Amino acid sequence: MKKRPEAVCTTGLIVINTAVFLILSVFGQTEDAYFMLQHGAMYESLVIDMHQYYRIVTSIFLHFGIQHLLNNMVMLGALGWNLEREIGKVRFLIIYFISGIAGNILSMYLNIIHDVQVVSAGASGAIFGLMGALVYVVIANRGRLGRLSGRGMLILVFLSLYFGLTSSGVDNWAHIGGLISGFILAVILYRRKRQTENNVYFS
Repeated sequence: MKKRPEAVCTTGLIVINTAVFLILSVFGQTEDAYFMLQHGAMYESLVIDMHQYYRIVTSIFLHFGIQHLLNNMVMLGALGWNLEREIGKVRFLIIYFISGIAGNILSMYLNIIHDVQVVSAGASGAIFGLMGALVYVVIANRGRLGRLSGRGMLILVFLSLYFGLTSSGVDNWAHIGGLISGFILAVILYRRKRQTENNVYFS
């Protein structure tokens, strides 16, 4: 029986995010907006007016406080473990980063339209991208993938969005942008694996 691949990229992303948080914690307060801004957090005027486009990516690796980090890493571990093993490392990373970037761009665009300036950071846009991708993957596998079911995934999406919408200081547009991007990317990138019979011989 063929062994399923390990979720190496998921583990690596958790390690990187945690390491970045610990390093920044040594030099300052990760809950301080100005400190985070100095180290790559998103801020509309700096991205647009000062052309600091790198913030769209660097902000994905930053977190405001230990609770923010833990919440995102638990979700990254749970979603990433299932998605990466099913879809493969390269596709997984494409979905993760493009969803994170798309979520940040949508959030930034809407903040500009509403004339709002917000310092934002976090991997949640990318993580919602994994969630959106998993929704499609489960649907493509006739409503079930291992222990995951279509109904369970939709409930998870609803609860995650509801929690964000009813909480303060949450970048909900980044969540929504990531979720939609992840779903679309999975539609493009994912092909259901054919089930093959495993022949087992005893001697």
